[in-house]
Amino acid sequence: MTDRELFDGQPVIEFDNETDRRNFLKYAAILGVGGTLAAGGLAGNFATAQSSSDVDILNYALTLEYLEATFYEMGIAGGSLSGRDLELVKPIRDHEVAHVAAIQATLKKLKAKAVKKPKFKFPSGTFSSKDKFLATAKVFEELGVTAYHGQVTRIKSLDILAAAAAIAGTESRHAAILESLSGGNPFPAPIEAHKSMQQVLAAAKPFIKS
Repeated sequence: MTDRELFDGQPVIEFDNETDRRNFLKYAAILGVGGTLAAGGLAGNFATAQSSSDVDILNYALTLEYLEATFYEMGIAGGSLSGRDLELVKPIRDHEVAHVAAIQATLKKLKAKAVKKPKFKFPSGTFSSKDKFLATAKVFEELGVTAYHGQVTRIKSLDILAAAAAIAGTESRHAAILESLSGGNPFPAPIEAHKSMQQVLAAAKPFIKS
């Protein structure tokens, strides 16, 4: 995956309150079991993160899926896409919206509370330029793929693990399509890469508004 910063390093997620923001970072710590997490003063809570439930993992994933779904909805509404680009990006949007609904339904089935959708504000020009939108989407999907592949084995429930693995497969298809649309290589390696949560959080932290 490229080291380019998402959204030029500008914050795009704005939580309603500090508790929601801290919870999001706490969920990141849960998925990062096995490493040191210093962001947001969470290193001291590492032992608690290790014993937390799959519900927290689902809510962490839900926050990221909220972001992806909103990104694609705004990208299509922005009007910079047409033809084959639009034809392929629309299903990606639909998939991300479906991921949100699936995670929400799973949480409801578990009688657990789903996190609220944060507010999002993307940098100027993100949706007015086709090239900028596709390049950002490509980086975003690659991050999602490596995050899922790096962390699905941390999930305790086999049913939730199966669902997460299925989502990871779909995200990989998204990344391949966006690479192709951007003129890149849709299958750069024989084995899919994965990233630790420290690496994923380092990429995500710039767009979490503090």
